[in-house]
Amino acid sequence: MSGDEASSDPRAPTLRLFELLELEALDRDLFLGSPGHGEGRLFGGLVAAQSVMAAGLTVADGHLHSLHAYFLRPGRHDAPIRFVVDRIRDGRTFTTRRVVAHQAGEAIFNMAASFTKPEDGIEHQDEMPEAPPPEECEDWEKTRARVLKMPVRWHASPVEVRMCDPDDFTPRMARVTTRLMWMRPSGPVPDDPLRQAALLAYASDRTLLSTAARPHGLVPGQLRAASLDHAMHLHHVPRFDDWILYAASSPVAHAARGLIHGAMYRRDGVRIASVVQEGLIRVPRVLGEEEA
Repeated sequence: MSGDEASSDPRAPTLRLFELLELEALDRDLFLGSPGHGEGRLFGGLVAAQSVMAAGLTVADGHLHSLHAYFLRPGRHDAPIRFVVDRIRDGRTFTTRRVVAHQAGEAIFNMAASFTKPEDGIEHQDEMPEAPPPEECEDWEKTRARVLKMPVRWHASPVEVRMCDPDDFTPRMARVTTRLMWMRPSGPVPDDPLRQAALLAYASDRTLLSTAARPHGLVPGQLRAASLDHAMHLHHVPRFDDWILYAASSPVAHAARGLIHGAMYRRDGVRIASVVQEGLIRVPRVLGEEEA
């Protein structure tokens, strides 16, 4: 695919993401990944997705069912990422891995992941929240442009996001602690549970910090935010090739740390994953300016 074709093809960002998920095996439990091209801080969801791949490449049987991770340092686009995997346990049902991502000699991400084999057992779930269909919802890029009072600038993303309840930052919205959005891959997805799990981990880091900032009426440019830790539980064998509803809520924030709960549902109402994240959200002393 040529540069011109890639820039006009809506599938291109997803294809590029899966290229970044193809890690180079340097040794049995050592992998090298590319951060891709870009500016500013590396999106933490990419490092999480690559870590899922690194862990999964050392597992002979089973699918990812949970991960618990810490974002240690901001990642960069100018240096490769080295993933070191520890084989903590290989059991009959559950397999546990630990992954540490290093960049420029420093650890930037730490993750524990558990894989399991399917089995029959108890089942229940809460109902999926009511939401308008994705075809009737506003694209995230339009929401950002409207909030910032700027022209729409389409930033190519591997995952398309549409807001069910976009912000208007009026007093009516001032105390809203929830957010509903639809997500789907922008391009084709391999029919492989590990790669779909990695894509789901990538998408799970989207919009959570803005959910915690929402009750305070903070718009982009009025805060400095960073993910601190991230947990994800996959209740079904990963499948992310169509729209999913991402329902997020922030029940508490204190000392500049906001907690966010997330639930992912298929269009048929089946809950496929649950997410918990704590993020650092700081408001500069003078809005619009960086803190010293």
